[in-house]
Amino acid sequence: MAINLEIPKKLEPLAEQANQVATHILRPIARKYDLAEHTYPKELDTLAALISGMDDSGASSGAGAAAGSSDADGRAAADGGNRNGSNMATVLGIIEMCWGDTGLLLSMPGQGLGNSAIAAVADAEQKKRFGDKWAAMAITEPEAGSDSAAIRTTAVLDGDEYVLNGEKIFVTSGERADVLVVWATLDKQAGRAAIKSFIVERDNPGMKLDRLEHKLGIKASDTANFVLTDCRIPRENLLGSPEIDTKVSFAGAMKTFDNTRPLVAAMAVGVARACLEETRRLLEEAGVVIDYDRPLITQSAAAAEFVDLESDYEAARLLTLEAAWMADNSKPNSLEASFSKAKAGRSATDIALRCVALCGSVGYSEIDLLEKWARDAKILDIFEGTQQIQLLIIARQLLGLTSAQLK
Repeated sequence: MAINLEIPKKLEPLAEQANQVATHILRPIARKYDLAEHTYPKELDTLAALISGMDDSGASSGAGAAAGSSDADGRAAADGGNRNGSNMATVLGIIEMCWGDTGLLLSMPGQGLGNSAIAAVADAEQKKRFGDKWAAMAITEPEAGSDSAAIRTTAVLDGDEYVLNGEKIFVTSGERADVLVVWATLDKQAGRAAIKSFIVERDNPGMKLDRLEHKLGIKASDTANFVLTDCRIPRENLLGSPEIDTKVSFAGAMKTFDNTRPLVAAMAVGVARACLEETRRLLEEAGVVIDYDRPLITQSAAAAEFVDLESDYEAARLLTLEAAWMADNSKPNSLEASFSKAKAGRSATDIALRCVALCGSVGYSEIDLLEKWARDAKILDIFEGTQQIQLLIIARQLLGLTSAQLK
């Protein structure tokens, strides 16, 4: 397996455009909406329309979080060469946008993680119906957080409709989204194999918004809790096969994560780079010299620590690009998706906190965005599968053990 570690030339304009958006639109309003939690950033409406137009025209090759796919863009080049498609484009765009602000990216209409789930699993008819809608992801429950297999929300087929009952918490963009991708079980006794995902319209009378959460970070993004009571949806809103196949087990539903985990890793990479660039600027202003041609032992402690953080960042970035590249080239990337999410999530949190410490009072105050980025980074090590769950998934795959054998 070969991967070119340089940004593909055809995607350089996309990355540059995303960086310009982050620089001139997201950064200037980042603090404003961090302080105004639950206030929708209206400045994003024009930006979302622009990205949608770029996607429709093909100019962006996938500018936002909704663009990752596992179908046509995931086929390897006919001549057996490398392909850089929508997954790589999406990752590169997200890195730049989250260099600007993660909470604002998550607040952009049409860029929910539920959109990536639809891109990964939906059939052609479903993509036509829901492809242009803003889709949030509803997985977590009060008693089913890291262990998605413990989901208790039920889906019962009644004629031509499924009836959903249960509770969903920590739904990113849940209040603002058009639809929710809700995970539920068709049969509690069948275990993981019975867990499926369903598309529920946000205005469905059977799904009630319970409350909005106040959070440590990504305050620009709303996080909602819902109660589903006899919530009826058309049977055509089931994503994937309705069959309960114990041989396939959880693989169908988990396929979603192979697409979304590299996207969360990309968010973490973007935040980490923002922290490093700002810290370098502040250190240089303070007279700290970072010399890559000299042994670290001969440099200041601050310079040595900064170079250590940079190496951690590079490892996370390359693992993230690898996971996206594999998806674009039709290579199974479940292990690599967890590699990227585990490494980037942990690295971003560590880098952000150590950058705050390196910059002293400036890093800890609201004079600079470093303290905000440190708060924002933490969620990237938690949602879409916590650090601990990623390491467990990785261990199972490397050791060839099942979830029952290694808990």
